[in-house]
Amino acid sequence: MDVRLTSEQRQLRDAAAKLASDLGPGSVGELGDPTRLARLEKAVDSTGWRALRSDGASGVEVALVAEEFGRGLVDVPFLGPVLADDLRGQPDEDTGGWTIAVEVGARFGGHRAVDARDAEHALVVADGAILSGAVGELLPGADPTRVDAALTGAVQSIGELSAEQAAQWHALALVATTADLLGAARGAQTLAVEYAKIREQYGHSIGSYQAVAHLLAESQALIEGSISVLRHAAWAVDELPAAEAVQAARIAKLYCARAARTICETSIQVHGGIGNTWECLAHIYLRRVLTSTELFPVSLEEIDLGLS
Repeated sequence: MDVRLTSEQRQLRDAAAKLASDLGPGSVGELGDPTRLARLEKAVDSTGWRALRSDGASGVEVALVAEEFGRGLVDVPFLGPVLADDLRGQPDEDTGGWTIAVEVGARFGGHRAVDARDAEHALVVADGAILSGAVGELLPGADPTRVDAALTGAVQSIGELSAEQAAQWHALALVATTADLLGAARGAQTLAVEYAKIREQYGHSIGSYQAVAHLLAESQALIEGSISVLRHAAWAVDELPAAEAVQAARIAKLYCARAARTICETSIQVHGGIGNTWECLAHIYLRRVLTSTELFPVSLEEIDLGLS
């Protein structure tokens, strides 16, 4: 396995990072700004990145964009559409926005469409079948950067997947959500580091004190470990048998979910009292991490390795 990114992959990562930095929310108050959201939606739509898989992109390339979008708290759909694209391929005609749905309790009709802003249809993978349903009313959620929705009416079968295809798609779904976790963790870490540079106590920046510096150093170590385990899982999506790719993705999801939550909680701690206020972006990163963790969740029982 060669973990080095190609020049094209580096360019893709840099372009996604610039878009997220330029048009992502710079504060909690910007989350609901319709002008910014319209500009962001137009920019993301023009890139064609929601159709990366049908354009021949690898799992690594999907992960690179998902990571940068998580870092920048990009609050227009990407994860849902890119995973739906992997299932649908390139359709003969545009029939409205597509996303994915996951199984939930009967309260939501059995399925809940995720990343569903502006989506008209959602796909569900169940027992080797691809099911389609219409997206209905938007639902409340913990993450203000992504919107879920109920499905209306009954879902209908529109295709089938072999066991190998279904497993590969599941590996991609785990990798994409893991990349979002890593990106959000990186964003929370940057937020904390920048705050530690400017916040002063007793005439010195708080980042100069070991108690704070060690917390941030430990968070950075978790980020570096997460990068390694995610990069392997993303590579495995297309390069290893599906069962092995799923196993690698499960390990990555577990590691990165635990690491990202710790990093976000550390960011809130470094911010002190202001970290517990609505105006601080740190809690938005934590909310995104918690929801991405529960999207295609993984338990320790599903892997044959213990994690401390």
